Amino acid sequence: MIFDIPSLVKTAGYLGVFGIIFAETGLLVGFFLPGDSLLFTAGILASQGYLNIGWLCLGLFFAAFVGDNLGYYIGKVAGPRLFTRPKSFFFNPEHLKRSHAFFERHGGKAVIIARFVPVVRTFSPVVAGLSRMKYSLFLVYSVVGTLLWAIGLSLLGYWLGTTVPNIEHYIVPGIIIIVLLSISPGIYHVLKNQQSRDVILKMLKIK
Repeated sequence: MIFDIPSLVKTAGYLGVFGIIFAETGLLVGFFLPGDSLLFTAGILASQGYLNIGWLCLGLFFAAFVGDNLGYYIGKVAGPRLFTRPKSFFFNPEHLKRSHAFFERHGGKAVIIARFVPVVRTFSPVVAGLSRMKYSLFLVYSVVGTLLWAIGLSLLGYWLGTTVPNIEHYIVPGIIIIVLLSISPGIYHVLKNQQSRDVILKMLKIK
């Protein structure tokens, strides 16, 4: 693993966790951050007394929701100029192009589905804004996606932490399993057709 997630959560605390989730969902440079595993691990550690689950869920919802809406605003304001922005270590216009294809394929529900697809979730709200998706509709999808992803994964980690003895010894394999489970609905939806398979495989390809 690139990140030692448990140590990261313990060291960074609430503000660090909220900041990472905000960056991954709202800033174009946050596509590499470990959102799924961070949420799940934070939930487990909350069950062990390191964090308060109530404050954690409240902060995570706020961070993910504001990040999502910031991404929408960036897409709406910057628009097509993002596609001509030069490639750099922190930004690859190909990610944006492939997210646009993903959005075009799945429509508004892509805002929800993308929450469970790494990289795509960073760029999906940007594409929604760029595509001039009606904000009231985006808002509904954003709230639903935020609840399912940010709150759902955290509560799942918390529940497992309170029901599985000594779960702190199994956080790493647990992260792997839960991440696979969390992204499985999105993967299934995407892999149902060849066009979507091509888009997501290109999106996840490291160049």
